[in-house]
Amino acid sequence: MMQRRSAARQPHIPLVPKRTVEQQDIQALHPARQRLANHRTATVCQIRGLLLDRGVAFGTSITRARRMIPEILNDMTNELTELARDAIAELWDLLCDLDRRITSFDKKIAAVFKASPTCQRIAKIKGAGPKTATAILAAIGDGKEFRNGRHLAAWLGLVPRQHSSGDKQTMLSISKRGSQHLRTLLVHGARAVVRTALNQDDPLNTWGNDLRERRGYHPATVAVANHQP
Repeated sequence: MMQRRSAARQPHIPLVPKRTVEQQDIQALHPARQRLANHRTATVCQIRGLLLDRGVAFGTSITRARRMIPEILNDMTNELTELARDAIAELWDLLCDLDRRITSFDKKIAAVFKASPTCQRIAKIKGAGPKTATAILAAIGDGKEFRNGRHLAAWLGLVPRQHSSGDKQTMLSISKRGSQHLRTLLVHGARAVVRTALNQDDPLNTWGNDLRERRGYHPATVAVANHQP
């Protein structure tokens, strides 16, 4: 009730636009896929923990896990008991099923991306692929409620928080408001841009390289993510 009264007293605040059926459909794909991806990560961590308890270790990447777990299960000379081997085999079957389901969602997202001219325009931004493009379309539609890219970056939580005292303004870490999923996708895309920028001399990469030298890799990554919208 208090929030409604506050909004009524501030008519200049823009209303949240109603999402279209297309946006709702696309938005259903992303959290469902992310739930499966989180479950997959948890499953890999559980398998790794069970194997570490028995002195068997492998690298942290999921690619390494896919390669090593079947080899470990088929190696009858290690210290796994029959009961432990069966338990880990069940978790491995779960991991394979999660991979299959995630791949199915990836295909659905790719189909949406291929059929949407808007998504293909968004993907022309460096660091933006089908997942990022479809997530942006689902979240903001045509983006008319934002006056410029800076407002969109603020809505996504990619701008620094500020602390003011008298005439002194201190910039803090980013606010992390808005959609965590979309912000994460933009940061991952920006990380790829920063990582591959060293051998390129176009304006964006030159700016990113200069920022990386002055501020470091992670601040440069967030700055590039801020620059993308």
